[in-house]
Amino acid sequence: MLSLKHAVPLLLLSLILGGCTVQYENVQLAPNGRVKVTHMTPELQKSIQDLEAGLIAMQPGTIDPREAREIAYDAHVYPMYLANDWDLTWPPLLHNTLRNADQRKAGLCVDWARAMRARMRSKNLTTFDLYWGVAHKGNPWREHSTLIVTPKGRPMDYGMVLDPWRDSGKLYWSRVKDDIKYPWKYFEGPG
Repeated sequence: MLSLKHAVPLLLLSLILGGCTVQYENVQLAPNGRVKVTHMTPELQKSIQDLEAGLIAMQPGTIDPREAREIAYDAHVYPMYLANDWDLTWPPLLHNTLRNADQRKAGLCVDWARAMRARMRSKNLTTFDLYWGVAHKGNPWREHSTLIVTPKGRPMDYGMVLDPWRDSGKLYWSRVKDDIKYPWKYFEGPG
């Protein structure tokens, strides 16, 4: 039997190495590929509605409200599904370590950007453009990728950041100009 003196450090080490599993119990993938929320919290519903309004407000009169609604919904709910599928661990940097050690199948910021871009491309959007944004390119400790959505024909700097990586599957979103944490630049990502 371990003494308390040895058990506490082992417990702390296992917590550090294991992190906290991120699990979203209220999402499921429907047979048609749509991700459904079984219980829409008021906080989630408000964030979806606020993002939808923010997308429309980028260029009122030219944005298709249906497209804005679909982007806002999937940008929030699809990452929750991916977090479950990828066996996400919090915090993101710990998950990156596990991913780089082949202990997780996906979950680096580039995985999120690729998955989000593919999901949005599948919608055949007509009033929005999709950009792959990258910050601190080439810096192995700070480089970060994400999806940026703009009204059709507008430059990336005018767009909206959709970043599920930094909050472990919970969508962070803001206008590019308001995201002071990352100096986003255009990057033509793979695929």
